Amino acid sequence: MDKIAVLIPCYNEAKTIKKVVNDFKRDLPDATIYVYDNNSTDGTDKIAKEAGAIVRYEKKQGKGNVIKRMFREIDAECYIMTDGDDTYPSSSAREMADLVLNDKVDMVIGDRLSSTYFTENKRLFHNFGNKLVRSMINFIYKSDIRDVMTGYRAFSYCFVKTFPVLSKGFEIETEMTIHTLDKNLFAKNVIIEYHDRPNGSKSKLNTYSDGIKVIKTIFSLYKNYKPLSFFMWLALLLFVIGTILVVPVLVDYFKTGLVPKIPSFIAAVFFYICAIQSFFGGLTFDTITRKSKQDFEIKYNEYLDKFKTLKK
Repeated sequence: MDKIAVLIPCYNEAKTIKKVVNDFKRDLPDATIYVYDNNSTDGTDKIAKEAGAIVRYEKKQGKGNVIKRMFREIDAECYIMTDGDDTYPSSSAREMADLVLNDKVDMVIGDRLSSTYFTENKRLFHNFGNKLVRSMINFIYKSDIRDVMTGYRAFSYCFVKTFPVLSKGFEIETEMTIHTLDKNLFAKNVIIEYHDRPNGSKSKLNTYSDGIKVIKTIFSLYKNYKPLSFFMWLALLLFVIGTILVVPVLVDYFKTGLVPKIPSFIAAVFFYICAIQSFFGGLTFDTITRKSKQDFEIKYNEYLDKFKTLKK
């Protein structure tokens, strides 16, 4: 088992990977550095090997797929996840690792948004998207996560081994954040200095398509992790629509004793039935979710015992 494992998922980062590996070797000399190449065509893997990193491969395209492979294959007391594009400072890694190793933090979040991100990043929609996603998640989960989509994080052994990686792409960071909040794991923010990509280095993130995926992920995980709240809001919406449809029918009935708007009445009844189903569906799914959280606690404790055994 490694003391500290630095995990660097890479796709065509030949321009920057050598500097990233060297920086982390300098600032974390006791760490093992892993570069997972995701079908690069520019020689990223060769450069990483020459710089002294352990290079492995993931053939399924997508950052989420790479992280799943990393988490499965590597055992460490502390994991530092960063990008290969030289946008995150290795100088913050020691502080992040110490929080995991000494303070038993499950996930440390490298917070870009409280420092230089909005001045360094020239893509306005990225800035807006980060603020929107942060606001949505903090509103839904009543939390104070400062940077939801950062790729610079530190994890404990138990977090890595119990985190179910479902996302395939860049929405993986959002999934990690929501999982941590839902399972009431110990998370801390560490402010980091963010630097935009150097000239010639191109981002793999598509502002619009990946942004839509992130928003979809938030709502999907909200439905899965907080089904009672989700289906209660849905039931309320259906009830309101049904009421809007039935009010004119009732007005005509009390005036004339007749029901001339039969289709509206049938539609209103349909929406009321759907609202009732949504209400009881939310109760049912909430029971299942609570049982899932209980099972997670048992699984987490099992991995905690395994971790103590591996450390001996």
